[in-house]
Amino acid sequence: MELQRADHIGPLDMFKIGIGPSSSHTMGPMVAARAFRKSIEDHCSEAELSEGDWQVTVDLFGSLSATGKGHATDGAVCAGLAGLHVRENTPDEIWATQNELKKDPWLNINGARVAFDPDKDLLWRKWRMNEKALPHPNTMRFRLLKNDQVVLEDILVSVGGGFVEKAGALKDNSTTSDGSLPNPYNTAADFVNLVNESGKPAWQIVLENEEARGTSEAELRQELQIILDTIDGCIERGLSTEGILPGGLNVKRRAKSIYDLLQSGSAPAWTESDLRPSVYAMAVNEENAAGGRVVTAPTNGASGLIPGVFRTLKEIHGLSNETLQNGLIVASVIGALVKVHASISGAEVGCQGEVGTSCAMAAAAAVAMLGGTANQIEQAAEIGIEHHLGMTCDPIMGLVQVPCIERNAMGAVKALNAAALSLASDGTHLVSLDKALSVMKQTGLDMNKKYKETSTGGLALG
Repeated sequence: MELQRADHIGPLDMFKIGIGPSSSHTMGPMVAARAFRKSIEDHCSEAELSEGDWQVTVDLFGSLSATGKGHATDGAVCAGLAGLHVRENTPDEIWATQNELKKDPWLNINGARVAFDPDKDLLWRKWRMNEKALPHPNTMRFRLLKNDQVVLEDILVSVGGGFVEKAGALKDNSTTSDGSLPNPYNTAADFVNLVNESGKPAWQIVLENEEARGTSEAELRQELQIILDTIDGCIERGLSTEGILPGGLNVKRRAKSIYDLLQSGSAPAWTESDLRPSVYAMAVNEENAAGGRVVTAPTNGASGLIPGVFRTLKEIHGLSNETLQNGLIVASVIGALVKVHASISGAEVGCQGEVGTSCAMAAAAAVAMLGGTANQIEQAAEIGIEHHLGMTCDPIMGLVQVPCIERNAMGAVKALNAAALSLASDGTHLVSLDKALSVMKQTGLDMNKKYKETSTGGLALG
């Protein structure tokens, strides 16, 4: 069931621990495959599965078909069908599954063997299903067959950020609250008014809602600290690892060498230490491109931007863990607003929905962590969105490498500038965040498909 209102999307929905290189093309398909496996477990007993010839097939459509090989979609699907989890299993375990299934093409489900050969049963389709338009650019069809007859079928869509939904699920972005939360909001204007009228910090509004949803403040902060620790670990791995990224582009990791220059005082004179946000962002995105452990922020393709901003501000201002947690909470509000009113999927709206959203989230979080008002938070987020409008998603060879890694590096700097501009003003601005999100959505609808994560236009053509 789709999360329909911004206030129903919490920080732990927006920030999820997973693996690279893509939240929509890797994490989403793995989650979907695992969900289909659960459907089989719920519908078929061991005795049923032990009688007849059972087989699983998977069809990948649209953008998943166009760039899925570069995003390791096939490997992710194999891992999900085998029952692995993006958070519980290591990247090495996840990426070994496909080869294991090629050698022994059977899934063990409820103690029975169900056939699944990745080379034969995972098929790359185009842009139509049953001669009809796709329900979403990232559409997957999972089938369980017995003696070549379909017994169970699920059509799932990966909508960005690791979120997976049933095709055809009702999308109602109504502003009407269901009354279950103490602080209902579904627009940026709603949220700003709540903060201003209550006199509470922006993050407190969310904490009270999460409490009503069943997650205490202590529990939420504990999970957010795990998120922050995972981000820090990702940065450190990126700053200490050299070599060539996988996939065939022969892209060299640069974060370590640039960081070494900063540490030695040999960076270009005019930048001094200001390359830090970009280097930290690159470190994370290089880890993501290598299929490593990352946090959606809000997607994998944009996973380096918030870490770059948070790490830099922590070093400069000595921010506490609680302050950084508050930053994640505020950032999640912006991400939820984008998801509900526009999209965080590059396959739907281009990279404006990924790096643009992350820039807005990071800028808003920075303002909140540095003591800004609700109006300044909204202004910073709007600046982040406004100056990414129309950005295409055109990855070369379908890999989350070029231009993705540098886009995170540049986006981190833009987020800090947006925060600084907002903090230097009184928060009054002409274009509202709600208006910017409406424009983002329309821009995405108007954008040619070849610029939306298909690798058939723009920089992807070389």
